[in-house]
Amino acid sequence: MHLARLARDPLLLLAFGFGSGCARKAPGTFGTLAAVALYWPLSYLDGPVYGAVCGAAFIAGCWVCGYAADRLGVHDHPGIVFDEFVGFWLTMLGAPTGWVWVLAGFILFRVFDIAKPWPIKWLDRNIKGGVGIMIDDVLAGIFAAICLQLLHLGTGQFA
Repeated sequence: MHLARLARDPLLLLAFGFGSGCARKAPGTFGTLAAVALYWPLSYLDGPVYGAVCGAAFIAGCWVCGYAADRLGVHDHPGIVFDEFVGFWLTMLGAPTGWVWVLAGFILFRVFDIAKPWPIKWLDRNIKGGVGIMIDDVLAGIFAAICLQLLHLGTGQFA
């Protein structure tokens, strides 16, 4: 997918993570890196507002990713990375502050998104449409968030 085509269709541009999904190799990783960049300003929101943004992004993502899949004729085109945005943002819900925690969240999210342990893999294979594109990354983000919180508890640091 070329940026010129994305620029003509704002919904495809959003689905492709503002172009980050155009990476030839590892578009999901590049999409997650773009999500990190957008996470920094989001991290200043109060917890409930941040959670509401994540919820709204999930709902919008179901529609945007479904639209992109329909336009491209491919259920879960590798360049569609808005689901990575939402998955990473969920990973960081309630996370401790600091770049170390962002890095840990990034790594944990990518591990769960790539490995797809049960039930993530089952959801990825069996749920179709925009919800299907989004749901596996949402669950990967939730698993990563739980691990991040457990890691934080294990350090003995309390915010």
